[in-house]
Amino acid sequence: MPELTPGQHIHLVGVGGTGLSAIARILLGKGFRVSGSDRATNPQTDALARDGATIHAGHAADYANDADALIISSAVAPDHVEVQRAHERGIPVYKRSDIIDAVTAGQDVIAVSGTHGKTTTTAMTTHILLQAGRDPSYIIGGVLRSSGQNAAYGHGPAFVIEADEYDNMFHGLRPRVAIVNNVEWDHPDCFPTPGALMASFVHFAELVPGDGLLIACADDAGAMVLAHLRRERGGQTETFSIDATDTTWRAVDLRIESGISHFTVLHDGVAVADGALQLPGRHNVLNALAAIAAAHSQGVAPQESARALVSFTGTGRRFDVRADVDGLAVVDDYAHHPTAIRVTLEAARSRYPGRELWAVWQPHTYSRTQQLMPAYLQAFAAADHVLITDIYAAREQPVAGVSSAALVAAMPHPDARHTPSLDDAVAVLDRDVRAPAVVLIMSAGDAPRIGIDLLQRRNIINDKPTQPGFPPPPPRPEGEGAGG
Repeated sequence: MPELTPGQHIHLVGVGGTGLSAIARILLGKGFRVSGSDRATNPQTDALARDGATIHAGHAADYANDADALIISSAVAPDHVEVQRAHERGIPVYKRSDIIDAVTAGQDVIAVSGTHGKTTTTAMTTHILLQAGRDPSYIIGGVLRSSGQNAAYGHGPAFVIEADEYDNMFHGLRPRVAIVNNVEWDHPDCFPTPGALMASFVHFAELVPGDGLLIACADDAGAMVLAHLRRERGGQTETFSIDATDTTWRAVDLRIESGISHFTVLHDGVAVADGALQLPGRHNVLNALAAIAAAHSQGVAPQESARALVSFTGTGRRFDVRADVDGLAVVDDYAHHPTAIRVTLEAARSRYPGRELWAVWQPHTYSRTQQLMPAYLQAFAAADHVLITDIYAAREQPVAGVSSAALVAAMPHPDARHTPSLDDAVAVLDRDVRAPAVVLIMSAGDAPRIGIDLLQRRNIINDKPTQPGFPPPPPRPEGEGAGG
């Protein structure tokens, strides 16, 4: 593990991304001198600058000159000017997976993993511990609404962290408690086969010590592979579920009243708490169960956790209701995997019964679109209308024959349209959407601007989307970011 000492100068290349901006905040809290660079500033870098970090818009070799160490995002190439300067001067260069153990040192790590749901589950666990007065450190792949931050350094015993599988970042963690929500193939640019992804999760689960705790979703086959492997080795394991009966934690009697999801929490078959969530969807009930189990490992009673979750309002870009005015709701969500799209649409149906549902999707990366194409074609059944923009390339180059136009042409949905640009999508929505309706914008890229522009056209917000009640778009992730 790299040795870091408070007072050292740490420079982060790609500091505007979700993952590195969070690490920068923890380092500031621990007493390091922090600087960072990125192509442009954003709300997270602005907040870091206010709190004492030196932030550079753009890149230059000299920014690395007096650093004791560099931390780089997954998107930073080996020939980056600041990386090259660091090598010239003998300054160590670390990726997130190299440095994260040192960043979390001194606290018991609660690592939240899974192809889907890890941001919300990390945020729920953090919210519970904050409400319980446990003062945790945390790193979340989105901004926690109750704190206004995606990371903070606390003095309590726990460090809650979103365990990002991309680029095997979570292999650098040493979790005392690990949650596995699900294991479903994603990131084909990093994991070329489903087996490669599963092998990565197996390695992550093996990092939990024998006297630590693995918390796995019994409703997911991939998560249960990890649970079975750990049990065979005698490791402490708990499971959570809605559907399975032989499980440590279970939610029963699910119902929706006035937009609130209600359920009863069972622990080893015994009712221990009544739960209520402002976030819609069965998947969020599962996320809540995982958070309750993690908090229980820290001595927080299920009843106390359930009470805390009543006030949980989520994170930016996870079923983020940007506005709901005169029967028109505009919602941002990070969904970009077929399963996430499907469950998010189902959640929108449950939250807004009787409204027309417009799904606006910005595909994320060519490799994912190509490999998961069959599942995408079937993911939009719950929507009345579907608009698909051009693919957000992120770190990739175009792939011949892979396009949004081809995807729409193959989609069996009765009203699926290709709207190449964000402006094209806004124009169609402004022309065709009539209340009562919900516009659900699903994107891991820059498509949240569609909702802002639509609301401006409808005179629901003015030209300052950061006004109170309308949060700004989240920080742009460098590479894959830390989102879930």
